[in-house]
Amino acid sequence: MFKKLRNRFLFLNLVIITVMMLVAFAAIYTITYQNVRRDIDMDLGRVADAYQKPDGSRGNPHPGGGRMPDGFAGKPIPPAERSVSFSLKTDEQWNVTETDSRFDMDEDFYAQAVRKASSRGPGKGQFDLDGTRWAYEAQKQADGYSIVFLDVTARQKILTNLIYTFLAVALAMLIVIYFTSRFFANRSIAPVKEAFEKQKRFIADASHELKTPLAVINTNADVLLANSDDAIRDQAKWLHHIKSETERMKTLTNDLLYLTEMDDSRAGMLFSNVDASEAVESVVLTMEAVVFEKNLELGYEIEPGLFVRGSAEQLKQVVMILLDNAVKYAKPPGKIDLSLKRRHHEIVLKVTNTGEGIPAEHLERIFDRFYRVDPSRSRKHGGYGLGLAIAKSIAEQHKGRIYAKSVPNETTSFYVHLPAAAR
Repeated sequence: MFKKLRNRFLFLNLVIITVMMLVAFAAIYTITYQNVRRDIDMDLGRVADAYQKPDGSRGNPHPGGGRMPDGFAGKPIPPAERSVSFSLKTDEQWNVTETDSRFDMDEDFYAQAVRKASSRGPGKGQFDLDGTRWAYEAQKQADGYSIVFLDVTARQKILTNLIYTFLAVALAMLIVIYFTSRFFANRSIAPVKEAFEKQKRFIADASHELKTPLAVINTNADVLLANSDDAIRDQAKWLHHIKSETERMKTLTNDLLYLTEMDDSRAGMLFSNVDASEAVESVVLTMEAVVFEKNLELGYEIEPGLFVRGSAEQLKQVVMILLDNAVKYAKPPGKIDLSLKRRHHEIVLKVTNTGEGIPAEHLERIFDRFYRVDPSRSRKHGGYGLGLAIAKSIAEQHKGRIYAKSVPNETTSFYVHLPAAAR
């Protein structure tokens, strides 16, 4: 599916770029073509004027001031010296009657040139003859026609070379654009693919988490139905099992709904300045008894008067999640340390617990939904792997970040960075 999406993106991108290049190249070629045609017409007009001067006029002097070519004395010299030119006069039947040329050309060549020009009648035009491109202008006179010819092969090559250049540039650009587009298409699709894979994994994990309590509930219900004549007092054990699993399912669905609501309402949350020091301290005091019952030592250092912009209840929830997580995975007799300090323009919350630690390869993924380092211990600790995902979502909603560091078999520390706010 993603390969097809990438290919469609590439195809659309190449089509758009190809059309844009064709339009640009067509515009450049059209402008160049018009300029070349205009130059040819101007040179052809100047050459025609020079050849039509009366006998005895020299026109423009021969370039370089050198000696006139033999047989050219007293004849006009065209100003357009960049190209070969000559003039012919014909009778009414287009038979050559007079030639005016500084170049040695045979009579057959002149006859072919006249035939090419006569095929279109008086006016301007172009034709190819013996590998050369000629422009001509034929004018009707009293006793026949006067035709001026100008070699425009060089200027025609400009247009031909321009086309070849466009083709080469277009091909090179399409190759470069293809690989560049493919690279960025893969980069663009990667987040979509990752989100899709996460969604699939999320559905699979949620289904798996719901499957276990549903199986327990179903089994206990079957036991109850099999002993339908017994009193409720005698069936209390099975009912307690059903209630326990129902509570687990309720917790799971509430957490999932909470995550969904947070994702949907990120843009619409109303924040205010919150005393983070007071919020964190209230949670710590609440958790002291729980920590004591687990035979753990709790130490905390909270800098007073620290404010953040956000929701007090959500900040308390982050602290509760991190402390609860620390209590679950700290080995008694162990220790839990909490600190809240200001660091430059940020408020940093740090929660550290002793214990087995987290392997380095898992540190980036522990904030994914349903992800657990050791899935076999999930039911023992009563979690679903959603707590840290909720904490991350809250931190990001407050324009902060959360991450973890761990030393295996020693300590695990969670850090929450939030932008500091004025009082």
